[in-house]
Amino acid sequence: MFQIGDHIICGKYGVCTVEAVGPIDISGAVKKRLYYTLVPVYDSNSRTYVPVDNDKIIMRPVISREHAKELVDDIKDIDALWIQDEKKRELSFKEALYTYDCREWVKIIKTIYHRRQTRIAQGKKVTAGDERFLHLAEDNLYGELAVALRMKKEDVEQFIIDRIRVLEQ
Repeated sequence: MFQIGDHIICGKYGVCTVEAVGPIDISGAVKKRLYYTLVPVYDSNSRTYVPVDNDKIIMRPVISREHAKELVDDIKDIDALWIQDEKKRELSFKEALYTYDCREWVKIIKTIYHRRQTRIAQGKKVTAGDERFLHLAEDNLYGELAVALRMKKEDVEQFIIDRIRVLEQ
């Protein structure tokens, strides 16, 4: 069970802070059921309520600072998702995205980055689907890494680039 103040990943809501744990006074809510009151870190004006015993929405702690550093150091060794068939690739992206696993998000980002470079070199445009999945994967990954590494979300991409350059030397 998560505690007040914990940072967690909660499905489509992304990185959230547990604001409260207990029954809620909202119509339609079971009175004796315990709920997490979650505040999305990047949208502090909203709240969401998730039953503590929920098994349909993935909820997990944000990775530790050490794990985040290891992940960034391992990025070069994480394989991309090489699938030629457009529909299968999109399905694979969708499945990877909704595992809520940082390594899977890295795979999506690397795959789309390489596809983008190839398509541009061939004089082609990047597909709207690729752009959508890239944005979602980056948003999820950078959001979680920012909390784990205690930095601003907008600084994460440059941090990763700088770290990879240092490791390549």
